[in-house]
Amino acid sequence: MPTDCISYQNSGYFSALMNDYLEEKSNLHSLYHRFPNLGNFESQIQEKQANFDDTSRATLVSVLQKQYNTVETSALTNQNIASLANSNTFTITTGHQLNLFSGPLYFLYKIISTINLTTELKAKYPDSNFVPIYWMATEDHDFEEINYFNFKGKKFRWNKESAGPVGRLSTEGLADFLEVYALELGSSTNANTLKKLFEDSYLNHDNLADATRFLANALFGAYGLVILDADNQDLKRNFIPFVKEELSQQSSHKLVLETAEKLKDYTVQVNPREINLFYIEDNIRERIIFENDTYKVNHTKIEFSESEILTLLENHPEKFSPNVIMRPLYQEVILPNLCYIGGGGEIAYWLELKSFFAAAKITFPILLLRNSVLLATEKQAKKADKLDLNWADLFSKQDDLVNTKTKQLSDFPIDLTHLKTQLQKQFEALYEVANKTDKSFIGAVKAQEVKQTKGLENLEKRLLKAQKRKLSDVLQRITDLQNELFPNQSLQERQTNFSEFYLENGDNLIPTLVNQLKPLQSNFDIITLP
Repeated sequence: MPTDCISYQNSGYFSALMNDYLEEKSNLHSLYHRFPNLGNFESQIQEKQANFDDTSRATLVSVLQKQYNTVETSALTNQNIASLANSNTFTITTGHQLNLFSGPLYFLYKIISTINLTTELKAKYPDSNFVPIYWMATEDHDFEEINYFNFKGKKFRWNKESAGPVGRLSTEGLADFLEVYALELGSSTNANTLKKLFEDSYLNHDNLADATRFLANALFGAYGLVILDADNQDLKRNFIPFVKEELSQQSSHKLVLETAEKLKDYTVQVNPREINLFYIEDNIRERIIFENDTYKVNHTKIEFSESEILTLLENHPEKFSPNVIMRPLYQEVILPNLCYIGGGGEIAYWLELKSFFAAAKITFPILLLRNSVLLATEKQAKKADKLDLNWADLFSKQDDLVNTKTKQLSDFPIDLTHLKTQLQKQFEALYEVANKTDKSFIGAVKAQEVKQTKGLENLEKRLLKAQKRKLSDVLQRITDLQNELFPNQSLQERQTNFSEFYLENGDNLIPTLVNQLKPLQSNFDIITLP
């Protein structure tokens, strides 16, 4: 294959907002703080160091040490946790849901982007330390989004009743799930490794948060990844002033709406509520609503006066859970964070938040689009070469790909553009004649132009259809290959679980990705595996 990457903008899979962000379009400058390039981190470090409350570092370290108490931790991860007590240590953070067995491939790419950026920053700024953080979305309550993964075109779903934050969900019942999945894996060495990893993660831990921490640590602990569960009373105590402001003043609603107006030419990712907080208990995570001078918990009979809810906040901050608007602020309050790494949808909603951060007097992080990857086997790459396909071809929509290749493979020109151009020139001459004679003749000329142009277009379509039948064998091979690389005509990274590639590549998979991905380069990487 002639290239091993394609720009995000040329891939066809990124929104207009993300393309404009990557191109640093001037209309978006007010919505972010600093663009993600290596030089901009110097100012970000200085600002965060000046504005971060270092007294909260001890709490952060203590919480992490407790959360890792039963986890076999690498020396580098232990070192990273301890270093967070120091004022010259900063974090690079990504967040992700607790998808079953990691969910789609981009879970890996998010974390590897985070790890690799810390390595680049340490080389550039050796006087500071940089810690990669995976923020587990343990407080989310949409179980239907995370209770499955895809393996070799099949969906493996964990059918279980769920209520409340998913991090607290019991893993009971996953033994039966593993039995079904294991049958698909086979009995190779790598298959047995995957079975044991699943078993150790989910069958040996009581809840989804602990299981996911074990899994992520098993995959990335050697690289010093630090995994944080922010569903924690001690951490939320540091966030009390901001929760109080949200309950009493509800300023986030107004500020985010004003910013969203600046994005009206794009698809707005999230819309703020009047109160962007949930009430949370083991089996409840419901919105807090303010009605008739009373704070109510949606879909329950729980309600509070203002004094009651503020007293609850002081005594039990763990009962308040930030939504998608407040969670980024919570993250930046409790972490000495420089940069958030996420997918296009995540970066889009962060772009709605800068004025809210400014009002809260919290430093807005640098926003970096995570690495995106297409994994191909050597066999698939050879097929593409044999079919004279480049990566731009394979990234194109399937109808466009088939039409383009049909025209290229045809023995005669199917594209009749040159004839349409000649026809247009002929009618231009007829229009001149019409203008010089009887103006009523113009309508007849126009009707004839439309008729003949449409005739050429219909002929072109019939020729294309006939050639598709004639070239059906090679076109089938082309679409089969594209369907392998883009399952369901979607991005592989959003469909396929890492286990599919681990089966063939084993322990070489993650090191290969770590070695090749460059987080600050805006390219969609194509990586060929054996």
